[in-house]
Amino acid sequence: MILCLETATTVCSVALCDRTGIISVRESYEDKSHASKLTLFIDELLKEANVLPAELQAVAVSKGPGSYTGLRIGVSVAKGLCYGASVPLIGIETARSMFNGIISSADEKFDTDNTSLFCPMIDARRMEVYYSIFSADGTIIKDISAEIINEKSFAEIPESVRIVFFGDGAEKCQNVTGHKNSVFDLDFVVSATSMYKIVFEEFEAGHFENVAYFEPFYLKDFITTAQRKNIVL
Repeated sequence: MILCLETATTVCSVALCDRTGIISVRESYEDKSHASKLTLFIDELLKEANVLPAELQAVAVSKGPGSYTGLRIGVSVAKGLCYGASVPLIGIETARSMFNGIISSADEKFDTDNTSLFCPMIDARRMEVYYSIFSADGTIIKDISAEIINEKSFAEIPESVRIVFFGDGAEKCQNVTGHKNSVFDLDFVVSATSMYKIVFEEFEAGHFENVAYFEPFYLKDFITTAQRKNIVL
């Protein structure tokens, strides 16, 4: 069994899976719930399955990009589990996991075909998003980047090609992009269940992270806001 942790967005999601599929899952859609819910969900799933951490094949964690705080919490907990139980750590790119989560239902839901493109979008700040583009077979057409979307952002893609935008950053570009063959899934939720097939591929390939030195993929430096002083008149 592999334990999957997803904390790259506002969703706190934990899934326990084996080669046949998802065994159980816990999720919270409450903003900033990672610190209070993540370890609780892990404990519940392991007890429910009667599995000790040392009996896991690996722990997988979404490595970003995404929420700075969410990623720090998820990766810290994953590293702690792996170190304490002496099990491998697998890091999964968030955009890749998102693609895996939407592709199975895309043909029926969005009338896509093998020429369609898929654009997972993660909310950054203001009008900025993290996004990449995948072909229908999972090939990366555009590497992940942080950009401000405007009406020219996807002008190079022929309008005969359908593009599916999804994720919590997709709403920002719904009324901005000028591509005429765009569809938007604003209800898509980033989930640990989307990591299921990928983690076993990585496990079989022996693609493990160094537990001591692994860090989240932030893509951008974390920017803090200076605290304002209260001025008494």
